[in-house]
Amino acid sequence: MKSILIALLIFGSFIGHTQNRFTRLSEDAEISLITIGPGPELYDSFGHTAIRVRDPESQLDIVFNYGRFDFNTPNFYMKFARGKLLYLLGVSTFDDFITDYKEQRRWVKSQILNIRYTEKLTLFDFLKNNAKQENRSYLYDFFYDNCATRPIDAINSILNNQVVFDYRNFPDERTHRKLIRENVPWNSWGSLGMDIAIGSVTDKPATKEEYLFLPNYTMAALEKADVMRNNILYPLVLRTETLFEPAEENIYKERFITSPLILLGILSILLVYKTYKDYKNDKGIYFLDTTILIIIGCIGVLIALLWLGTDHSSTKWNYNLLWAFPFHIIAGFVITKTNPPKWIYPYMKLALILMFLLCFHWIVGIQGYAYALIPLLMALSIRYTYMIYELRKIRDTN
Repeated sequence: MKSILIALLIFGSFIGHTQNRFTRLSEDAEISLITIGPGPELYDSFGHTAIRVRDPESQLDIVFNYGRFDFNTPNFYMKFARGKLLYLLGVSTFDDFITDYKEQRRWVKSQILNIRYTEKLTLFDFLKNNAKQENRSYLYDFFYDNCATRPIDAINSILNNQVVFDYRNFPDERTHRKLIRENVPWNSWGSLGMDIAIGSVTDKPATKEEYLFLPNYTMAALEKADVMRNNILYPLVLRTETLFEPAEENIYKERFITSPLILLGILSILLVYKTYKDYKNDKGIYFLDTTILIIIGCIGVLIALLWLGTDHSSTKWNYNLLWAFPFHIIAGFVITKTNPPKWIYPYMKLALILMFLLCFHWIVGIQGYAYALIPLLMALSIRYTYMIYELRKIRDTN
């Protein structure tokens, strides 16, 4: 993809030129919703949506894209992590826009809107105004305010909320987590990371309208949508065109041999085997247990920070804390002492109980967890049982 930084540098002059030269569209102008298929990177897995404005008479052909952000933003990574990074409405020529996706071997489809000339003018004016320096930024939300929801909201608003969507072809009983997994394979590191980071708020059934955070559902909804005029329904999409179809899609995927299930499965088998050998040899508790508890505790700290220290709506009420408990860090530093504190024995029993509580949450549907974690959670439960056994021996001796 061309440098976002370069695009931002020319953005201001481009908008000024556009607004001065193309203040009005001709009656032959077309406005369409552009949908791009998934790409090779994790952040491309969900596709993309933009709005194209094409006017052959004035040789105007530009794309309004709500998926931009500025890498030069002060404290960029901190703002991104905390959910405070402002995304931007960018504008580019259609040729530049589609060239990027051709190079990435991602399909591109266009849905030309069946709207009146006055509505085209109003929508174009709305987009130009939204693209001004003082208006083009917005606080991005993956589920509720993104590159796919913004165009739909704009179109519906211009049509005075007279768009009638038909969701009957949408699958039933989908949660946001399940919708994510439709685009990212569950046995991938990207899916594992998202399943650990997002909370139980994503496991509530989504309304059909909430499916539209995904570009493919936005495209499907528009295809069946009508607009009400004088109590008569007219199709919102005039026609659908395939602008580019790669010979072979270049989608996000990972090798099975290096997938989370395989690598975490091997790690779990080794941990269970090591626990068995330690039990047979009466080795006691040592640095391995400290390492395990500190690593798990650090994961818990990150989960807690995503829940309590950010504005991300999807990371709230995350019960991955049941297995990744932040206080494991403290337990890790004291568990190997010759005379560990008395509280460590009931604490490790609590850690094991929390594992069973996690299983209960999973079974009754309070929260879904990463399938690839199953071998690791089983191995950790066995190791915790071993720690409890060894701590009880120390307690009885003292």
